[in-house]
Amino acid sequence: MLNLSYYISQTKSTIIRTNCTIATFSIITILLLLTTKTQEKMDVFYSMLTFIAFTFLALFLFICFILMTIFKGKSIGDPKYAPIKGTVFNQIFYYKKLHDYHTQLAKTHPTMRLLAPYLSELYTIDVRNIEHVLKTNFDKYSKGKHNQDVVTDLLGEGIFVVDGEKWKQQRKVASYEFSTRVLRDFSCYVFRKNAAKLVKFISKFSHEGLHFDMQDLQMRCALDSIFKVGFGTELNCLEGSSKEGIEFMKALDEANAIIYWRFVDPFWSLKRFLNIGGEAKLKRNVKLIDEFVNGVIKTKKEQLTLQKDSNVKEDILSRFLMESKKGETNIYY
Repeated sequence: MLNLSYYISQTKSTIIRTNCTIATFSIITILLLLTTKTQEKMDVFYSMLTFIAFTFLALFLFICFILMTIFKGKSIGDPKYAPIKGTVFNQIFYYKKLHDYHTQLAKTHPTMRLLAPYLSELYTIDVRNIEHVLKTNFDKYSKGKHNQDVVTDLLGEGIFVVDGEKWKQQRKVASYEFSTRVLRDFSCYVFRKNAAKLVKFISKFSHEGLHFDMQDLQMRCALDSIFKVGFGTELNCLEGSSKEGIEFMKALDEANAIIYWRFVDPFWSLKRFLNIGGEAKLKRNVKLIDEFVNGVIKTKKEQLTLQKDSNVKEDILSRFLMESKKGETNIYY
C-alpha cells in the first residue's frame, strides 16, 4: 500500500510538473507571438509614417519648385513692366465667372500680368497696346508655342493657330474669298434663313408655355449657319433631325470647354500623357470631330469633281479646295 501510494504521489507530482511546464511553454509561446505581431504592427506603422513623411516632403519640394518657376526672373516690382495682379492659379478659383473677374481687374489696371510657370501672361484693354500688337508691329508678335500647344489638338494647323508663312498663305486666300460678293450674299442669306427659323422655334415655345434654354438655341442656330457657310452642308442642329449633327455639336462643345480649361490648368499636359480625366474625353471628342469633318471634306471633293464646269462656289470650303488645286496655297486640316 505504501509503495502504491508512493507511486501515485510521484505520478501526481510528475503530472503537475508537466502541466506547469506546458503552461509555461504556452505562455512563452503566446508572449512571443504577441511580441512578433506587435513588432509587425510597429513595422507597418513606421512604414506608413515614413511614406507619409516622404509624401509631404515631395509635395513641399514640388510646391517650392512651382513657386520658383513662377516668381524667378519675372522682374517683380520693376516699373518698366506691367504690374502683377496674381498668378494663373487665381483663374481657377474664378473659373465660372472668369470674364467678370478679368473685367474687375481691368477697371483698375488696363494692362497687367498674371504669372505662370516659366512665363508671364500679359492682359491689356489699352487701345494703344492692342493697335501695337495687332496692327503696327503685327509681324513681331506670334501666337506663341504655349498657346499653340493648348489649342492644336482641336484646331490643328488652321489660321487661328499657325504663324509665319502658313498664316500668310491662309490669310491671303481667306481675305480674298471673304471679300467676294458671292460669299457675302450667301452668308447673309444663310444667317437670315436660320434667324427666321430660330424665331419660329421661340414663338412655338412661347405659345405652348414651355421652358427652353436660350443659350443652347442660339448656339445651335449659330453652328447651323457657320457650318452651312463654311462647309456648304446642313447640320440641322436647331431641328435636331440629324443624329450625326447633334453628336458633332456635343463633341465640339465639350472639346471647346476642355481646351478653355487648359488655359488655367497647369497639369493638362500630364493628364493628356496619362489619358485621364477631361483629356481622355477630349481625345474621344476630337476623334469624332475629325471623322465627321473629314467625311464632309471627302464628300465636298467628290462634288467638286462632278462640278468641274461650275465656277460659282458659295461656301468657304469649296473655294479653299479650288485654290489648293491651283497650287496657290496649302490647306492645313
